[in-house]
Amino acid sequence: MTQATAQIRWTIHDLEVLPQSEGTRYEIIDGELFVTRSPHRRHQQAAGRVFAALDTWSAETGLGEAIPAPGIVVSDADSVIPDVAWVSNERLALIEDEAGHLTDFPELVVEVLSPGPNNIRRDCLGHGCTEREAKLKLYSIRGVQEYWICDRFTRQVEVYRRQAAQLVLSATLLDQDALTSPLLPGFSCQVEHLFSR
Repeated sequence: MTQATAQIRWTIHDLEVLPQSEGTRYEIIDGELFVTRSPHRRHQQAAGRVFAALDTWSAETGLGEAIPAPGIVVSDADSVIPDVAWVSNERLALIEDEAGHLTDFPELVVEVLSPGPNNIRRDCLGHGCTEREAKLKLYSIRGVQEYWICDRFTRQVEVYRRQAAQLVLSATLLDQDALTSPLLPGFSCQVEHLFSR
């Protein structure tokens, strides 16, 4: 007789009993727990530069807000912390709770890749997909309009845009390319400015 092993499904309530540490980040995607340590300084610099570019544009236009590492809690089984997000003023008024967390996804989400199998090639949902794929799927299902994946090792940005109700790769931008977005009229940033040498 064989025994089936029940898969543990984590919820946001389980996070309350986990040890809290300044350098530890907990995310839940479809009930799967992902634990990461504080990223490398170059990861944080790239995220900071993306935030700075979006924040400057937002201050100039008044159309929305850039948010570094926002907590996005959309259900008991889905709670993520992307590196940067941009949300329009109208959407922010609908999705921010009293604690300052977002209860649904903003229009634009940005992730900066970290190295290593525990960050890039982490198994998820028992189906062998990567954390990156899990997040792309979650963001696609939850209506994110645009998703940027910044890879500081290859110095490129993958831009996913919503087409036919899902996020699809729209462009892969290299150092000399300009990062623009139909969501952000007039926004432009050279990819090379996002990554340190």
